[in-house]
Amino acid sequence: MPWFAPFFLRSRRLRARFDMFHSSSEWPARGDTTPLGQGQPLQCVMRPSPCLDGDVSTLSDLLAENTGLSGQAADHLQTVVAEWQLLADLSFADFLLWVAVSEELQPDGGDFVCVAHARPTTAPTAHPEDVVGSRFTEDEHPQLAKASREVRICREEDPHWYRDLPMRREAIPVVFGGTVIAVLSRETNLAASRVPSPLEIAYLGSAGDLCQMIVDGTFPSPGNQTDTHTSPRVGDGLIRLDPTGTVVFASPNGLSAYHRMGHESDLVGQRLAPLTRSLIRDPFDATEVSHRIIEALDGKPSSRTEADSRRGAVVLFRALPLRPAGQPAGALVLVRDVTEVKRRDRALLSKDATIREIHHRVKNNLQTVAALLRLQSRRTSSEEARLALGESVRRVSSIAMVHEALSISVDERVDLDKLLDNVLPMVGEVATAESQVGLSRTGSFGVVVAEIATPLVMVLAELVQNAIEHAFPDGRPGKVELEVERSARWLDVVIRDNGRGLPSGFSLERSDGLGLQIVRTLVESELRGSLSIRGLRGDSEEAGARRVGTEAALRIPLSRRL
Repeated sequence: MPWFAPFFLRSRRLRARFDMFHSSSEWPARGDTTPLGQGQPLQCVMRPSPCLDGDVSTLSDLLAENTGLSGQAADHLQTVVAEWQLLADLSFADFLLWVAVSEELQPDGGDFVCVAHARPTTAPTAHPEDVVGSRFTEDEHPQLAKASREVRICREEDPHWYRDLPMRREAIPVVFGGTVIAVLSRETNLAASRVPSPLEIAYLGSAGDLCQMIVDGTFPSPGNQTDTHTSPRVGDGLIRLDPTGTVVFASPNGLSAYHRMGHESDLVGQRLAPLTRSLIRDPFDATEVSHRIIEALDGKPSSRTEADSRRGAVVLFRALPLRPAGQPAGALVLVRDVTEVKRRDRALLSKDATIREIHHRVKNNLQTVAALLRLQSRRTSSEEARLALGESVRRVSSIAMVHEALSISVDERVDLDKLLDNVLPMVGEVATAESQVGLSRTGSFGVVVAEIATPLVMVLAELVQNAIEHAFPDGRPGKVELEVERSARWLDVVIRDNGRGLPSGFSLERSDGLGLQIVRTLVESELRGSLSIRGLRGDSEEAGARRVGTEAALRIPLSRRL
């Protein structure tokens, strides 16, 4: 039996069932709300979420307002949304992302809120209106709760009316770390008549494999950082391979892309990896593209790859493994001819390069300023002036490192973990040459936008500097710990030391130290966060209590910045 036979048979059954409803008078009049199980479809209406105030909210905002998901789970849902246009186009259906409302907001439980929506470009939408922020109860959409409980794809037995359209719904649990964190609803508009064709069968079969991989927790791949904004899409060109790497289907646009590369005949029956290698001009690019295809067949995800053909065409490739339920089912290869697009994009690429060059020059200028301050500190005879200049060198160098990171970033975002791993050791070295203080970090800052990168690095550097200088005088040994916890809404950082503690009567608001003044200003005006500093105490038999260190707690909102 050929690989597409099950999807062809299922498509014929769905088509027959649709014709039964569509061509007869068995569809009820719109507004008829006879319950399911009595021969008539259900009409349901979405209810707006009370959590929204009319503003346009991002996925991060909605997750923060309605759930208690961890930062990693929220990041996974961001990745799903980045990839799901592929699913919508392959399924000829709308995809809605639903999350269960947290018990804190709804003690009785049961409601699901829609936090994102993707419409297909290959078929009419089932939802012309905006449904993001709407709520369903378990009674209104029982498949959501059922799919979440049973961790499997749940389909409705019969179509139903939604406003003016007949539709069919399926619920697909989104699994991350072995736990269901959300549910996808695949909703197909049945008003548009479709005749099963090889293209439709291949698309639906590929969509079914990818949806099962979502349930398995293997799609999207956690370690795959693909730029989905520039990757080829389904409409650009799709090629399906069987587990041996042989082409079993090629869409018209996929075939056209290979024709422009120099392949004149049909693709079906060809081994795609060696064929593609023979058409690419550069031998290194040819080897890379063929390896990406082979790796996808082995179950490894790949990012997009660009290559020039021998005939001058520029083509983007992306290979996706298909392994539903862990069984190899081949691969999908998306291709796009970008020869003309590349010519028009040169101006935009030049603009991006200009921005990165500005960051690079700012970094160079700041390093020059730091070098001048360092030279001045060596020539001054005043110990107080030397210390003040040393602190200025550290602050300027910290800002320079942020601009250095932005100079190599393509989207004005900074990996704070890598950046702070370079900045904080420098802080320890500048604080005191005799320092025997160990720095350690638990948790991950992740990636943040440039808007908060500079002030956040400055704040953390100042707090670590204060801990090293004031908690451990005269070179006393000790340790400073950074504990980081990131959720969909907040970034929480705790800086804790085991030094001598705070002086009696200490007040953050009344402190006149330059470092803490900088910290307060940046936290309140730039980061719009909160900061508290308190002394840690431990039990003592002699005095009842003794100081055992200091703890600074920083909280920064992220929901509007991702």
